[in-house]
Amino acid sequence: MSRDHRKSSRYNQQFFRDWGGAGPLTIGLIAVVLMALGFYLAFTKSIPFTSPGYQVNATFTNAVNIAINSPIRIAGINVGKVTDVSAAGEATLVTFTVDNEGRPVREDAAAQIRPRLFLEGNWFIDLDPGTPDAEEMPDDGTIPVSRTGTSVQVGDVLRNTLQLPQRANLQKLLAGLGTALNATPTAAEDLTFEPFVKGLSGGEALNLLYRKGEEASRGTAIVNAATLGENPNELRNLLRGLGRLTGTLNARAGDVQGFVRNFATFTGALAAESGNLSKTIRELPPTLTTARISLSNLNRALPALRGFAIAITPGVNEIPETIRAVRPLTDQLKPLLTESELLGLTKIIQRNTPAATTSTRETLALLPELKYYGLCVADNIIPTGDQVITDGTLGNGQKASREALYSAVNLAGSASTFDGNGPFVRFQIGGGTQSVQMPDPRVGGILTPLYGRTPTPTLGTTPLDNGTPPLVSSERCFTQDVPDLNSPAAVGPGPPSPEVYIP
Repeated sequence: MSRDHRKSSRYNQQFFRDWGGAGPLTIGLIAVVLMALGFYLAFTKSIPFTSPGYQVNATFTNAVNIAINSPIRIAGINVGKVTDVSAAGEATLVTFTVDNEGRPVREDAAAQIRPRLFLEGNWFIDLDPGTPDAEEMPDDGTIPVSRTGTSVQVGDVLRNTLQLPQRANLQKLLAGLGTALNATPTAAEDLTFEPFVKGLSGGEALNLLYRKGEEASRGTAIVNAATLGENPNELRNLLRGLGRLTGTLNARAGDVQGFVRNFATFTGALAAESGNLSKTIRELPPTLTTARISLSNLNRALPALRGFAIAITPGVNEIPETIRAVRPLTDQLKPLLTESELLGLTKIIQRNTPAATTSTRETLALLPELKYYGLCVADNIIPTGDQVITDGTLGNGQKASREALYSAVNLAGSASTFDGNGPFVRFQIGGGTQSVQMPDPRVGGILTPLYGRTPTPTLGTTPLDNGTPPLVSSERCFTQDVPDLNSPAAVGPGPPSPEVYIP
């Protein structure tokens, strides 16, 4: 032990020897102070000169059921307690604390006074901390009365709502419900029931329904699980959408009233056509049966369709690359379809189509005639032109068609003497011992015979004119006989023409 420490210990011992201990007055004063502090803590249940923590105020229209230290709960978990209840005009202001586990409390928070469980007794405040989008409420902030509420008690309902007439009606309702559950249906009523509940009372049918409850509850559980959603804040988004919907309905109350009136008219029309509607409903079972068969067939066809979808998947995957490959072609097609290209050509074709149609129709009518003309040329004209006229010494042994061409050449040769290409023109000198006569060509309207003289006698016609070949105007040319240019009478010169004879 150091020297200084030994000196301090001796000084303390000397002080207590000189003081002599606490007297009775001092001990009494200390006891009074401790008792006063204990009573204060017992009644106030708070430590003085300390902060109660984060506090929130809530205004209720009626909070007589709430007492000091009533719990504050969020989702069933205690997060604070009531510290003060005071009057605020005709309303009640409740002050309560919120622990760190219950924070943050937002500006749009709401509070509801609810009864605790039967074994708990008393009441508690159910606190809704608000939406994450709102700002945090400051310490000692206030939830307005528009976002607070008080639970309705069964005693209030029985005392204020169920008066004597209402209780009588409730008794009639319960009696009617008992009759409906216990009465056996009549034969006429059984006609409207499903087969598996015919002859059963309402209670027996409900018992039968409860046996199906397990399967129904399983489906209900699946539906309820689906309502939870897959992503966060889906319920909040649903409520926000419902808020917008109700706001819109409130803003368009007149339209809603019109809809209700129209719906009343619609239901009235259905009531007026109840007979036809009943017939339609009776036709629903066979329709549903047919639909079930169709859906079953469709279900059987789905595997093949699924296989087709799997098989077509590679082709579908190639569609983007195909589109990229075809894009240059489509880029070229765009200018091709402009007014100066195909579009203009289309307009021209459109204008010419009626005339082309008429031409095609006339051409179709002409083609058979061309065929008949070709047959006539092949079967009549050409065989006739291929014949050789045997007229004795005057013939040259050539085909008639060639002789026609020779005559054209001879005609050209004779005509050349009249245009300066030939040296002279030959004429037969008139006069002689042979007299000839021909009919008057009726020059000047005077009909007198014409006479003349020739040095030699008229020999006749070569070849002999045998008349026009027989022709049938109602028959096609190629079906008729080929004319014979060498008839038996054509051998040698024929008699003179009737117009030229020797008197």
